[in-house]
Amino acid sequence: MIRFLHAADPHLDSPLQGLEIHDGAPVEVLRGATRRAFENLVQLAIEERVDFLVIAGDVYDGDWKDYSTGLFFRGQMVRLRDAGIPVYLIAGNHDAASIISKKLTLPENVYVFSTRSAESKEVASHPVVIHGRGFPHRAVPENFARDYPPAISGKFNIGLLHTSLTGRPGHDTYAPCSELDLRDKGYGYWALGHIHQLEVISKDPWIVFAGNC
Repeated sequence: MIRFLHAADPHLDSPLQGLEIHDGAPVEVLRGATRRAFENLVQLAIEERVDFLVIAGDVYDGDWKDYSTGLFFRGQMVRLRDAGIPVYLIAGNHDAASIISKKLTLPENVYVFSTRSAESKEVASHPVVIHGRGFPHRAVPENFARDYPPAISGKFNIGLLHTSLTGRPGHDTYAPCSELDLRDKGYGYWALGHIHQLEVISKDPWIVFAGNC
């Protein structure tokens, strides 16, 4: 049996602008919440001995220049490397605006999908292939899903995509597509990011927004 975790949109060290206007708001505690949530995610992966982790975009929070954010993320990836857990991730719209994501060197257990075109990556020692494409820049009005390759026979196929799908209240439109676009690929699981709320679009096949982390 294959076991994996699907995460998305941790927005590490998000500045959470506007907190200061609320008297008594625990600003530092709230701003540290993204790191604590991500540490918990990594700990869960280790404790459950998952086969791999997929991250569907927006690790960072835009043009955030504090390199301690990147070093924190790298440190968590090292924890997973030491536990023998590979990570597969794509850049979301906020990552595309991030200086950190362009300069940070990640450990060898992390595979970052191309931003130029959709590509496929087989998971070593497992009958799994992951298809993905990251955002090359922040604004992506085109339908990326149409260019994803068809499912590979004899493998469990996972699609990794940062998308607004058909649109959700409070979220900008990025890489829009329909449920039918995803179904047509024949994948067993679509790991989606961008919408900050857990939502299961379908169970056959699985089409899932992970929410935040």
